[in-house]
Amino acid sequence: MQKTLTTTALATLLALGATAASAEIRIGASVSATGPAAFLGDPEAKTLEMLVEQINENGGINGEEIALTLYDDGGDPNKARTFATRLIEDDEVVAIIGGSTTGTSMSILSVAEDNEIPFISLAGAIEIIDPVKPFTFKTPHTDRMACQKIFEDMQKRQITTIGMISGTDGFGASMQAQCKDVVGEYGITVAADETYNPTDADMTTQLTKIRNTEGVQAVLNPGFGQGPSIVTRNYRQLAIDLPLYQSHGVASDGFIELAGAEAAEGVRLPGTALLIADQLPEGDPQKPVVDAYKTAFEEKTGTSVGTFGGYAHDAFLILTDAITRAGSAEPQAIRDAIETTSGLAGTTGVYTMSADNHLGLDLSAFRMLEIKGGEWTVVE
Repeated sequence: MQKTLTTTALATLLALGATAASAEIRIGASVSATGPAAFLGDPEAKTLEMLVEQINENGGINGEEIALTLYDDGGDPNKARTFATRLIEDDEVVAIIGGSTTGTSMSILSVAEDNEIPFISLAGAIEIIDPVKPFTFKTPHTDRMACQKIFEDMQKRQITTIGMISGTDGFGASMQAQCKDVVGEYGITVAADETYNPTDADMTTQLTKIRNTEGVQAVLNPGFGQGPSIVTRNYRQLAIDLPLYQSHGVASDGFIELAGAEAAEGVRLPGTALLIADQLPEGDPQKPVVDAYKTAFEEKTGTSVGTFGGYAHDAFLILTDAITRAGSAEPQAIRDAIETTSGLAGTTGVYTMSADNHLGLDLSAFRMLEIKGGEWTVVE
């Protein structure tokens, strides 16, 4: 039998719905859960979903549950822009987390800034937060910082002349430019400078040119995705007997699997505490949060924890900490509270932000790592 709601009953339900809606904090996300950047976006999406579930099970924030609206932009900047607009105009979120890549982050931040909605990026390029934009923050170290950490290590090894082979994608091109901008500060010269497209399946031609360049003592590969794993395999196939450095853009077990443990042996790169969770000493300020996230993620997903999911973890941590301290879910109040984040330990580092620093990390947050026997080890 069909039932018809009375006007009074319908009004009551609508009132209850309005009360329920007002008792939740709406957060949006757009990540690259599928497509060429899925190795970034998939663990980010799973992390955000897990953390929202955890916080709601524990009563939410100040008694209000988190409602997460998550879109998969597939790594397409145009889709990311569309989803950012939808999150703000239709879903009425108070903050956005996402932008797995530099390209998607730049699209999202333009919409977020126009609408004065806090945005925490999960991508690496320095231009996301430099110059500082009022409503944009990010969790990964910048590409410039990665260059500096790598050059510090090269300096210790008395390396003065290098070759570079960089991806032409947004991340690779940005890091290439940043490295070339700071390399002179470390007394290092770039004697060979090659590039490859993200779809290239072989880089032996470029690597051969670098190998044949007089004086080259090491090679640096700014890039992310499959490119660096191909570079690493080709490097070993050519039997180039020089130190090979990769970027934080491939700081995950997936890189070792794609490149092959034998080819990746000896590769160095700047990474996060997550990759060496079992090696962190007691008393390390990151150890409790790293251990907690690693345990929860691996139990929830059945897969290994990695750097990229950690970026999403830290973004959610920064956002929820800000909302808690602000005592408000208004975008301006959230923005102001994020900017005063201080001494907040995440998986990527300990964050202290300010009006002129919307990242809040320094070089000490990076760990210089080397692959040995298919495992991550700390360079002493």
